[in-house]
Amino acid sequence: MTANSLPGLGHNHFFLGNDHQRNERKVWLVIALTAVMMLAEIIAGTVYGSMALVADGWHMSTHAGAMLIAVLAYRFARKHASNPRFSFGTGKLGDLAGFASAVLLAVVALLIGWESLLRLQHPISIDFNQATAVAALGLVVNLVCAWLLKDDHAHHGHHHAHGHDHSHHHDHDGHPAQASGRDNNLRAAYLHVLADALTSVLAIVALLVGRGYGWVWADPLMGIVGALVIVRWSWGLIRDSGSVLLDATTEGGQVQQEIRKALAPTDAQITDLHVWQVGPGHFAAIVSLAAPQPQTPADYKALLAPIHELSHVTVEVLCTTQTPK
Repeated sequence: MTANSLPGLGHNHFFLGNDHQRNERKVWLVIALTAVMMLAEIIAGTVYGSMALVADGWHMSTHAGAMLIAVLAYRFARKHASNPRFSFGTGKLGDLAGFASAVLLAVVALLIGWESLLRLQHPISIDFNQATAVAALGLVVNLVCAWLLKDDHAHHGHHHAHGHDHSHHHDHDGHPAQASGRDNNLRAAYLHVLADALTSVLAIVALLVGRGYGWVWADPLMGIVGALVIVRWSWGLIRDSGSVLLDATTEGGQVQQEIRKALAPTDAQITDLHVWQVGPGHFAAIVSLAAPQPQTPADYKALLAPIHELSHVTVEVLCTTQTPK
C-alpha cells in the first residue's frame, strides 16, 4: 500500500476566514459607491468649474484604488485556496494586501500633511459654502461605507485541527477549517474610508470656523491634524500585518500558552515550539516533545484538539530513555 492510500493522510490547507466571501462582497459594494461618488464629483466639478469638487473626486479615487487591492486579494485567495503551490494555503494574502494598503494610506496622509503645510505658508481663498457642501456629502458616503465594512464578527470560530507527526505515525483530520479572526485586509479597507470620513469631519469643522471667524488657517491646520491621526492608524496596520507576514508570535502568544497548558499534565517536555498565523483565526504549530516513556504523536495531538485556533499541527516525539549497550 502506497503512502497516499493510507487512511487519514489526506488533509487540506484551506485557511480562509468564515466571512471571506461576505467581506469580498462588502468591499465590492463600497468600491461601487465610492466610484459613483468619485465620478459624480469630477463631472460636476468640471461642468460647474469647482476645483473643490474635482479635487475631492480624485482624492476618493486613491481610496477606491486601495480597496481594489483588497477585493482582488480576496478573489485570488479564494480561487487559489486549494492550490498545492502554496504550502500553507492563501490565508495570509489578506495580510499582504493589508500591508500594501497601509503603506498607501500612509503616503496619502503624508501628501495631505505636505499640502496643508504649503497652504499654511501660502493661504488660498476658499468658497466656504461650496466646500462645506462637498465635505458633508463626502462624509455621508464615507459613513455608509464605514458601516458596511465594520467587522462586527469578533468571535472566534470553531475549526478542526490537522495533526502531523514525524515518528512513523500520521494522523490528519481532513476537513475544511475556517475561522473568523482578525481580517487585516478588511481592516485596511475600513481604515481607508474611516480616514476619508475623518478628513471630511475635520474639513467641515475648519470650514465652519473659517466662515464664522475668518480663520483661513484653520483648514490647513485641521489637514495636519488629520494627517497625523491617519499616519498613526496606518502604522498600527503596518505593524500588525507585518507581524503576520514575518510569522511573529504577536497573535499566537495565547495559543502558545494554551499548548503548554494542554501538554503540562503529561511527562513530556517541550523541547521546541513554533506557532505562526496562516490565515484569519488560523494558526499552525510545530511541537517537539521528549519523554522517557512517550505516547504516540496522535495521543498528544488529541490533547491539543480543543485548541480551536490550531488548524495545522505537527508533533515530533523523542524518547529520552537510554538503551543499554
